[in-house]
Amino acid sequence: MDENRTIAIVMAAGRGSRMKSDINKVYLDLLGKPVLYYSLKAFEKSRIHEVIIVVSPGDEDYVQKEIVEAYDLRKVTKIVTGGKERFESVSNGIDACPEEGYIFIHDGARPFILPEQINTCIKETARYKACAVAMPVKDTIRIVDEEGYSSLTPNRNYVWQMQTPQCFLLSEAKKAYKVMMESGDRDITDDVMVLERYGNRRSKMIPGSYDNIKLTTPEDMVIGESILKKYLGDE
Repeated sequence: MDENRTIAIVMAAGRGSRMKSDINKVYLDLLGKPVLYYSLKAFEKSRIHEVIIVVSPGDEDYVQKEIVEAYDLRKVTKIVTGGKERFESVSNGIDACPEEGYIFIHDGARPFILPEQINTCIKETARYKACAVAMPVKDTIRIVDEEGYSSLTPNRNYVWQMQTPQCFLLSEAKKAYKVMMESGDRDITDDVMVLERYGNRRSKMIPGSYDNIKLTTPEDMVIGESILKKYLGDE
C-alpha cells in the first residue's frame, strides 16, 4: 500500500433527530438528489483515490444501490456499518482502511465541500500530517458559567468553527483511535480532538468556506437549497 494513497471516510450513520425526520438526514432530497450524493460526488471529482462510506446497520444495500450505483460513484470501495456514537463509527471506518496512507474524515451531512477544497486538503495533509477544514468565527463568542452568566470572552482572532474533512496520516489515526477506544473516554467531539489527546498531534487549520455547513435542522435545508442553487448557477 502506497503511503501517499488517499482515502475518504464519509460519515453517513445516524438518524438526525434534530432534523425532525423519520429517515436519516443524509438521505433527504436536496434539489432532486439525496444529501449524501453531493459530498460523495465532490470526492469523486477530487484527487482522492478511494471512498469508504460508514452507514447505520441495515442501510448498506440502500446506499449501494440507490446512491453508489445509481450515480455511478466509482471511487466507493467499501460500505461499513457504524456504531452508536460518531467516534465509534469513525473507528469502524478507520478499521476498514489499510495500514498506510492518508485519511480524510468527512460528514455526509456537509454536502457543499468542493473538489478543489479537498485537493487543497490532500496537499496540506502531506505537508502537516494533520489538518482540518475550518473557518474563523464571525460573531463574538462568550463562555458562560453553570448559571448562564457570561464569564469569559475569548479573543475572536483565535476562535475557529470546525468543519470537515479532518485529515490525518492513517497510521497515526489508527493508533490514536485505538488508544481512545480502549481508554473509555467518551468526551469526544471531533477527530482533531482524538489526535491531540491520544496521538500527540496538533492539526493545522485549513480555511474552507462558510458555505460548508452541516445540515442539522429543517432550517438548514432551506439554507442548503440556496447554497446549492448558487453553486449550480456557477457551473
